[in-house]
Formats: sequence, C-alpha cells, structure tokens
Amino acid sequence: MDAKFRFLGGAEDIGRMGMTIDVGGARFLVEYGMSPEKPPQVPLEAGRVDRAFLTHSHLDHCGMMPSVCSRGTTELFTTPLTAEVGEILMYDSLKIAKAEGYPQNYTTGDIEKTMDSVVPLSFGDVIEVDGIEVETHPAGHIPGAAMFEYRSDVSTLYTGDIHTVPTSLVKGAEPVDCTNLFIEGTYGGRRHRNRHEEERRLINRVHEVIDRGGTVVIPSFAIGRTQEIMCMLSGLNYEMWVDGMGRSVSRLYSYYKEYLDDKGKLRKARRRFNEVRNSGMRTRAARAEIIVTTGGMLDGGPVLGYLDRLKDDPKSAVFLVGFQAEDTNGRMLVETGAININGQMTKIECELDRFDFSAHADHGQIVDFVRGCDPDNVILMHSDTRDLFLDDLADYNVILPETGKEFTLNV
Repeated sequence: MDAKFRFLGGAEDIGRMGMTIDVGGARFLVEYGMSPEKPPQVPLEAGRVDRAFLTHSHLDHCGMMPSVCSRGTTELFTTPLTAEVGEILMYDSLKIAKAEGYPQNYTTGDIEKTMDSVVPLSFGDVIEVDGIEVETHPAGHIPGAAMFEYRSDVSTLYTGDIHTVPTSLVKGAEPVDCTNLFIEGTYGGRRHRNRHEEERRLINRVHEVIDRGGTVVIPSFAIGRTQEIMCMLSGLNYEMWVDGMGRSVSRLYSYYKEYLDDKGKLRKARRRFNEVRNSGMRTRAARAEIIVTTGGMLDGGPVLGYLDRLKDDPKSAVFLVGFQAEDTNGRMLVETGAININGQMTKIECELDRFDFSAHADHGQIVDFVRGCDPDNVILMHSDTRDLFLDDLADYNVILPETGKEFTLNV
C-alpha cells in the first residue's frame, strides 16, 4: 500500500526531528524534537496523531513529544530506558525555557500524560498497529536507542541516529534488509578518527596534565557521553568526580542494564567516580584530578563553576569530547579562548584539547550500512551535507526530502 511521508523538521538540517506517515487512514509520528538553539527551534505542527514512535532520548528527537502525546489519544512506542531519560530532558527543557525567558511549549502535566501514553518496546519486539507490523532494532547510538522497521507490502527501516561501531556502552547497529531506508547523514563528507586510538590519546593526555600538577575538566553530554568517558577512565588511579545530570542518567543505565553491551563496565566506572551531590562536594571536586561534568557545550551546568575556579591555571586542561555547535560557549572557547560566565567574557588560560567520540556513524560507515541494507530507495535525513553522499550511493534511488513537502512510497 502507498504511504505519504512528510518531514516536519530535520530533513535538510540537523535537529528538530519530526516526520509523519499517513497510511491506511492512520497517522504515525516518528520523533518530535527541538533543536537546542537560542531560542530552541521546533518542528512544524504535527496535527492529529494516532501513534508516535521515538528512537532515542536526545532533545532534538524527543523534546516536543509532550505537545502531541498529552492529548490523551496518542500512544508513544519506545524503549523504557528512552522514555525515562527523555522525561528527565523534557523537565530540564522547561526549566531552561523558564530561566531564559523562552516560550514553554508544554507543561509539567503534559509530560506526565506523555509518560502515561508510553507503550514500552524492547529490541526484537514485533507488534502490529493499524495493519502495519513494526519491529524494533538496536541503533548503537546510545543505550536504549532504537531503529524501527515497518512492514506491510515491503519493509521500511527508519534508523534515527545510529552508530555502527561498538563503544564503551553499546554494540554497533547492524544493517536490516529493506526496500525503503530512512537514514541519518549527520556526518556526510566527514570521517571519524580511530576510536581506540582516541581513547588511548585521551588517557595519555590525562596523565600528562596530572603529572604537571593540573586538573582535567571534561565537559560532557549527560546522555551517553558522560558514561562513556567514565568507562574509559575507570582504570586510572586518580581522584575522579562526576557532576550534573549525567549522574541521574548513569543510575538509569545501570537499572536498565539489558541495554548495555558490557553490564559490568559501567558498574565499575560508577564505583571509581565520586558523585557530586551538594556544594561542599563541588568544592572538593574542584581540587581533584579529574572532573567529568555537564554541560557538554559549556552553555550551562556545573562546568561553568569549575572553569571559573580554574580559569587562570595553565597547568590544568579542558578536554572537549563532543560536538560544539555554533553560538555556544564551547565553540567560542575553541575559536577565541574565552567563554561567557555569568554575563562576563572570561579568558580561559587552561590548555584546550579536543577528542572525537561521536555517537554517529561517519560518511563511510553510513555508506557501508546502506549497502548492507540493500534498499531500493534511500531517504537521507538529519544532514546539511546530503549531496556529498550522492556519488557513493549512485546505485540507489536517493531521495532528499524537504521540510514540509510530502512524498509517497510503497510500504
């Protein structure tokens, strides 16, 4: 049967994901997020939605779900880990919106209704909704992240964000034979550094900084990246602290350990790291050798307090382990050596280094994944460099959807 697809955001750009599928008289919504810009950017209106599917808990994929699922008639299909981590981020987005004076797109009550609408799915589960069979596959992006395969006349795979190599937390995503492949292209035209070499370089650089009497501050995203860095450093014999939202996420990961590749690795890491729970502990952590803390782009969170304390110490170092978007403190630090702390431009004398621990597949890995799925149609999304894939995917019918424009495929 034919289905009509329409991207509400995140087609030709990265973030604010959202896509509707109109099929057999029902409307599915696949992801509905907001981009963490200033102010946050949101997708187009979804309209009436019968079923919603959420691949993972990053804000640009889940952040607007309460505006749809709070209506009381929409079921939300996702893994239970994604639902619980997403709930943390939804509440946090409201707190940030209130503090920054941004529009609040939903209420705390809407978040509660959204959680009540969750239909939990685990990897390998197969369900039937509105005449469509849906199977859940691991996406390898972060713990709990899923790909959704929709089957009727043919198979349609929606990847969400994927990574195809194993990390400290999860195994890589594996191709699924399909006719239609909706796949992210975040890193179109770019290649990652070798992950094992980057891990060794991180550990060696940590030793260098501590040997000269400095402190290592590692700003890190709370979801996935904080826990990865903790696992990488867990074998070091230093005083190490973790601060911010990553603590809560780590506890959830430990509870839903079935979504981890090595269940003991994170448990060991959590035992090695001290958790900051109050201001007194934060003072102690600032004198420690390693601090892993939110926020990953230096725009908020405990990291600003640590950098304010250490800003004049050239023996200490800031190690950036995630992407630094435009108009963020992290990008400003890379380009100017200064950041905004409490409204004041502040020069950071600490050494700066960057590491590539992306949770997304790179250009070559995406191409290999496509070939492994062997689809007829490849729909590239979540990318502002989609044209760079065209030569490598010349054997396929490549579709480059545009936000707001409908197209039809047989499903």
